[in-house]
Amino acid sequence: MPQITRRSLAAATAVLLGASALTACGSDSGDEAGAASGSVELTYWAWAPGMDKVAALWNAKHPDIEVTVQKQASGDDLVTKIITAAKAHKGPDLVQAEYQALPTLVSNDALADIAAEVEGVERHFAPGVWQQTTFGGDAVYALPQDSGPLMFFYREDLFRQYGLTVPTTWDEFAETARALKKKAPEKALTTFSANDSGLFAGLSQQAGAAWWTFEGDTWKVGIDDAATRKVTDFWGGLVAEGAIDNQPMYTPAWNKALNTGEQIAWVSAVWAPGTLTTAAPDTRGKWAMAPLPQWNRGENATGSWGGSSTAVTSDSKHKAAAARFATWLNTDPEALAALVRESGIYPAATAAQTSGALAKAPDYFANQPDFYPKAAEIAKTTAPAAWGPNVNVAYTAFKDEFGKAAKARTAPAFGAALAKVQETTVTDLGKQGFEVAK
Repeated sequence: MPQITRRSLAAATAVLLGASALTACGSDSGDEAGAASGSVELTYWAWAPGMDKVAALWNAKHPDIEVTVQKQASGDDLVTKIITAAKAHKGPDLVQAEYQALPTLVSNDALADIAAEVEGVERHFAPGVWQQTTFGGDAVYALPQDSGPLMFFYREDLFRQYGLTVPTTWDEFAETARALKKKAPEKALTTFSANDSGLFAGLSQQAGAAWWTFEGDTWKVGIDDAATRKVTDFWGGLVAEGAIDNQPMYTPAWNKALNTGEQIAWVSAVWAPGTLTTAAPDTRGKWAMAPLPQWNRGENATGSWGGSSTAVTSDSKHKAAAARFATWLNTDPEALAALVRESGIYPAATAAQTSGALAKAPDYFANQPDFYPKAAEIAKTTAPAAWGPNVNVAYTAFKDEFGKAAKARTAPAFGAALAKVQETTVTDLGKQGFEVAK
């Protein structure tokens, strides 16, 4: 199979434009050699806790294919390490990779196309989640492992106390924020935070944004597109008028606001119960979860915040065996239950989202027994995401520029911040040697 390069990424992946992708090239001689010797040894780089315990379940039942998990750091550090290993042809067989990192890894020839080895697996996942591992084409560069569909979390008791209705549209969300300020000026519905770019990316995704697209040999950056401008204007406007707070998340002050009821709602993802357990321990059993507000009444879409996949590297000499393990890890009921139990993930496989370890609501949300059934319905509506080869640069620019805008508390500052993120991302792509549409 031809190597995927920066310039051939369009033909190889058909990034979000529906063009034909390279077909898979099947099992290589390394798999045949491993089978002939009776044993295959695979190495898996992953950061999720307890992944070695999950792999041990596989090893116990598959003595012919032994998987060794090597714990890694997450985020950009791991991406850099994978690319460095690929250039030296010393990569592992499998890697845990965040969805937004996949285009970067593919453009650096680090991942293998496993479409032939995982045929039929697509049915286990929501379309919007599956698309993040295929880029809308025929090639498959990873299997979805966990996902983070966005939802609306709110203090059920305080909504009752202040006579507030759970918003179903973003217009209603804004009115709810204003109504709370009138009734309790010392409180805020929520805050706009720039210290985690993933939330803003997910909100833009729900609005229909496509931050990176590819046509021919040229990338197009659409961070400053109409959908993202709508999201920017909405949140920037609420900050400017003082309807919501402007403080960053994950700080002691933010934790206190959640714990004391100074902030009574949070737009977050399905993993929020774990964060709230630590941030707001005194409010256990007082929160509820609802679908994300929609831009237009009657719509039904959400974005995602976080999530990762299992990919087979281009260095693996046992591609078929590695793909077989990746399929088991992300679709087998026993494996999925172990991932929830040992690694604390929300599985991407739809069947696992209401069974096994997720049959019972999180302890923090014991007052909402249908937490996971409701979450599973929301997860099915995850909108497609459009990632590119320099997500890390865009995310860093977002934190810098939107952090300044949040402090300035003016609508123009938010608009200028979005334009700057666009400019920074485009400039960086050009410096890396990609062709970029002006």
